[in-house]
Amino acid sequence: MATDYDTPRKTDDELNEDSIEELKARGNDKGGSSVDVDEFDAAEGMELPGADLSNEELAVRVLPKQADEFTCMSCFLVHHRSQLYSEKNGNPICRDCGA
Repeated sequence: MATDYDTPRKTDDELNEDSIEELKARGNDKGGSSVDVDEFDAAEGMELPGADLSNEELAVRVLPKQADEFTCMSCFLVHHRSQLYSEKNGNPICRDCGA
């Protein structure tokens, strides 16, 4: 939420008056305080970091390096040829590592 620091500051008396009025307005509106139970149910099924996943199977299709791609010898990531920055000692370097 953005804060406008140029607005005049309220005194303690004005703050207390505003907060009482806001509390009265909130007391009349009972519908805004409902709790979404589904979020709590969904959180119970989540795995925590460090959980034993040895019995899980990972299904990912790995493609070999394409003809228009290269492996950066600095970060060892596969990039498209358009990301080639330069070659250092015959080894390709990507734009991120070369800049």
